[in-house]
Amino acid sequence: MSERTTNGGTGFFDSVFDRTLGNLKAAWRDIAESARVYIGAGPRPDLPDNDAERLRAQMRACLEGKGGQVSARARAAELGRTYLALSPTGRERFLRLLAEEFDLDRGAVDAACARLMRAEGESEGERRQAEQALREALQPPRTRLLTQFNALPEGVKFLVDLRGELLALGKRDVALAGLEQDLKNLLASWFDVGFLELQRITWESPAALLEKLIAYEAVHAIRSWTDLKNRLEADRRCFAFFHPRMPHEPLIFVEVALVSGMASNVQKLLDEHAPLMDPGSADTAIFYSISNCQRGLAGISLGDFLIKRVVDQLTNELPKLRTFATLSPIPGFRKWLDGRLAEGAEPRLRQILETPSWHLDENLAKEAREPLTRLCARYLVLEKGRGGRALDPVAHFHLSNGARIERLNWLGDTSPKGLEQSAGMMVNYLYKLSDIEANHEAYTGENRVTASLTLRNLAAKA
Repeated sequence: MSERTTNGGTGFFDSVFDRTLGNLKAAWRDIAESARVYIGAGPRPDLPDNDAERLRAQMRACLEGKGGQVSARARAAELGRTYLALSPTGRERFLRLLAEEFDLDRGAVDAACARLMRAEGESEGERRQAEQALREALQPPRTRLLTQFNALPEGVKFLVDLRGELLALGKRDVALAGLEQDLKNLLASWFDVGFLELQRITWESPAALLEKLIAYEAVHAIRSWTDLKNRLEADRRCFAFFHPRMPHEPLIFVEVALVSGMASNVQKLLDEHAPLMDPGSADTAIFYSISNCQRGLAGISLGDFLIKRVVDQLTNELPKLRTFATLSPIPGFRKWLDGRLAEGAEPRLRQILETPSWHLDENLAKEAREPLTRLCARYLVLEKGRGGRALDPVAHFHLSNGARIERLNWLGDTSPKGLEQSAGMMVNYLYKLSDIEANHEAYTGENRVTASLTLRNLAAKA
């Protein structure tokens, strides 16, 4: 999981998806022309029942694969255009038909299993044939159909956005959840880190790409073009992963500040009026924002590889860098804290936090500092969620990557969002290169959280 937290960005993702659909309609128009001669007019937008048979015929035609590659591309493009022309209701019916009627043939699976059992003790050749038959039976036709979009221009982006829609639909439908999982497995194989390209984004990058940075930024909103320019100055870096089949679409990006010492306040870090620093003299790289850009790639690990690649690149470019750390939000802290306060813990702290603009009152802030810091340390170091993982999602992400919880920062983010999700608290996760592997093994193997002595002692007092 990345440092992305909910910021009301769903509307943008929906608009990007709609824009993508519009582009695809144009891109696939000519490719699909030859298929339309045989298929005829497409179904109506809501895909009523009496249009479903025509859609089944389209899907079967794609799977039968008659003709050469040109014909196959035409059929896939026409099926894609059919989907793009549907309403939300029609798209859901399209996906349900694909999920339910082109799933595994369980009879074929049972027969292949029985054949494999009978092959015990038979020749090596017979056993291998039985194993191959089982592998083929375990591949649902819908997966073979979806794979055909890979051959179309923008087809991979289409499938990524398609899974973005399925993630929501699958929460309430078992069949659609199965289709979503098939598509996730397909995308995971295509988006292996070995296929990804790391690119630095600068102020000279194409305007369309810079616009996407503004829209996709999900940790600390980019307020203006001036704000964006500040984040791309000489003492800043921005890197993103790209896929060769989606060359104009960032998959995930990280923003880095080159500073002296470990940063503790994001407002100061993002101050547009702060003087520029000579990047060659910086001793610390602060990763202050990591944002996933493609909703359809949720659950496919990219962020951990991104950080490692960026550390390698910065080390080669700026040899004086000695410290690699984050300045991170703590998105789950306030929710956990409110639960504790509702149970009767720290009644005075609850009263303070219910006071509007409490952080601007010097006396109230001073009174809240000790209990808030103590409880935040407990939340990060001791509180566990499912499977023994850290309760906070950003903590889980960095601990999984081998970081150490280094330091809490009092009122490190006093934006409305920072106060709402973490009572203004921020945290530094330290990536000490010599300890990353050991920290990773301790956390993933033993659920052991690596934290500084100061934080461990503080957590024990809560």
